Amino acid sequence: MSVTTDRPPCSAGSDADPVPGAEIYTPAFRADPFPTYARLRAERPVVKVRTPRFDSYLVTRYHDARAALSDPRLSKDLYRAGDTYLEVFGMKARQINTNMLNSDPPEHTRLRRLVSQAFTPRRIEAMRPRVEQVVETLLDRIAPTGRTDFVDDVALRLPLAVIGDLLGIPPADHEEILRGTQVIRTVGTGGRSPQEDRAAIAAAQEGLHAYFAGLVAAKRRAPADDLVSSLIAARDEQGRLSEAELVSTSFLLLFAGYQTTSDFLGNAVVALLTHPEQLELLRREPERLPDAVEELLRFDCSVPVSSFRFATEDMEIGGVPIPAGSIVTVVLSSANHDPAVTPDPERLDLTRVDVPHLAFGHGLHYCLGTALARMEATTALRRILVRLPDLRLDVGVEELLWLPAASAFRGLLELPLRFTPVPRT
Repeated sequence: MSVTTDRPPCSAGSDADPVPGAEIYTPAFRADPFPTYARLRAERPVVKVRTPRFDSYLVTRYHDARAALSDPRLSKDLYRAGDTYLEVFGMKARQINTNMLNSDPPEHTRLRRLVSQAFTPRRIEAMRPRVEQVVETLLDRIAPTGRTDFVDDVALRLPLAVIGDLLGIPPADHEEILRGTQVIRTVGTGGRSPQEDRAAIAAAQEGLHAYFAGLVAAKRRAPADDLVSSLIAARDEQGRLSEAELVSTSFLLLFAGYQTTSDFLGNAVVALLTHPEQLELLRREPERLPDAVEELLRFDCSVPVSSFRFATEDMEIGGVPIPAGSIVTVVLSSANHDPAVTPDPERLDLTRVDVPHLAFGHGLHYCLGTALARMEATTALRRILVRLPDLRLDVGVEELLWLPAASAFRGLLELPLRFTPVPRT
């Protein structure tokens, strides 16, 4: 069986002809990857890319991508990857990656079931007042000033406060969490060498693992009404997860629960400010906001590529042979701009409805927190449109600092904005 597409297969991505990563991951690509994705979709829809640390097959067309995300032959279990995993990630990364993101059934099923109760529609709706409160508090801080670094002042703070509440992380610890996670998020910045980057990431992972091990110990001594305490009960009373899984799952829920949403908020604001006619449409017709969020997710999602998958057997994707043991990366951002699925995909159009996209993935590993992310995004954008009049970029578009291509995220290092100052509410 092979994963197929409705367009002719392309053999240009074979092992014999890998593309050096330096030809793709350029500074221009960092600022605007979509022309490169369009070229790959048209010419080399499944292509092997060579980087200094590993080779990976990029899957760029929507139908190939969607099928690959649910193909059981592509494993998420890092342990099954053996030497490949150790060469790419290093032994120390295992302690923070023993969770449902990096597992296959039945382990994935067991771990996902343990946390899914916290993300039911009813639980998410019950969190709305708290989300609204956090949004108003953050906007109150900046509204009288007339300017802000939106990433630092709002985009990072809102989802961290929300997921922190859910997990039971004390607000006093948020700055420590931010420091550690931002080292991982901003890999490739600061002029460090690749070796220094790897050392910095390893140190940040060690620190975050130690933090969550300490949080688990504190919750054992004094359980509360939060998700970490619930996971401890599942570990201690029912034996349904190991200690390593308990700590790693807590870290995963934090990082996935706030970093993806924070980067998306920045991307969405930039998309709206660089498409003023769409911004005005949303101001006139705020009832469009739920559909608008889906279009904004399609247009510039914060997770441009899936986490790695490993081929457990020889297979084909889009007519290209994928040898067993190969790393496969599904390019979600490219799939979301596939003209075979979305007409005129490079155009932001907030009037689209039922927008197909893979911003939250697909299949068994479909993002567990989609309802929470959507609720946070719609709540924040709705209030930003009201509270920050005459909102505009404080630098030229070409001056925006994007995360480097080495990062797993698509987002901004900072987002300087200006607006008409208004009093606090």
